[in-house]
Amino acid sequence: MNIFQKKSAFIPGGNFLVSITLHSEIIMKIMLYALLIFTSISSCTKKNNDAVTNRGIISDTISSTAMDTTIKTYLALGDSYTIGQSVPDSEKFPIQAEQVLKQQNISLNNPDIIAVTGWTTGNLLSALNSNPPKKTYSVVTLLIGVNNQYQGRSIEEYKSQFSELLSRAIQYAGSNKNHVFVISIPDYSVTPFARNADTAKIAAEIDAFNAANKNLATTAGVHYVDITPISREAKNDPSLVAGDGLHPSGLQYKKWVALLAPAMQQVLQ
Repeated sequence: MNIFQKKSAFIPGGNFLVSITLHSEIIMKIMLYALLIFTSISSCTKKNNDAVTNRGIISDTISSTAMDTTIKTYLALGDSYTIGQSVPDSEKFPIQAEQVLKQQNISLNNPDIIAVTGWTTGNLLSALNSNPPKKTYSVVTLLIGVNNQYQGRSIEEYKSQFSELLSRAIQYAGSNKNHVFVISIPDYSVTPFARNADTAKIAAEIDAFNAANKNLATTAGVHYVDITPISREAKNDPSLVAGDGLHPSGLQYKKWVALLAPAMQQVLQ
């Protein structure tokens, strides 16, 4: 059959004849099918584009909240309180601070600790003169002075030597004062070690040394973390004292870190 041959049809009940060409019917059907196919393809394309767009948004969001992979460094300067005398390494305050900061998605190397039990400000200065740090650090903490008080050394000597130590700390932090943290001297008058000593005198002298280091820290424009009130809680809470009856326990150091770590986090993020 010739598909282009004309066909006629008579509609009963009518007075007219409708003539339709077969090829017109085929063309109309083809156009209808084409319209349906185009609509379907357009819908799928839109969905795919939406999916790509959504994946892009999710990817950007993840990227913007990703962990800062820059490795930060920490130098802790001090004496027995910094070295963590009589507590496990994991409980000394520099290590506890490191762990807290890592939990906040801050990449931080293990702290470098320059501290020895019994050191005065003079001892720490001598050690730094003999073997100074070979690099700069993201943050530096400085806690020193209890042995100056214990040995009966003068406040004036302490001020002079502490001022020099503070200048070194700022230097080790890449001359960034905002990345240096002075920590106050804890009060050991409340510990069993001082039970038979003049505890009022010890506490007053600790306050005087802390007034000196706080003034120097404020003048230099560095952070000051006052942990002395926490140390005095040990008067009524033996769990805050280590087994030697003198130094802070890991629990007390944890309380220190609750003050120190958030301040460090602010400058490291």
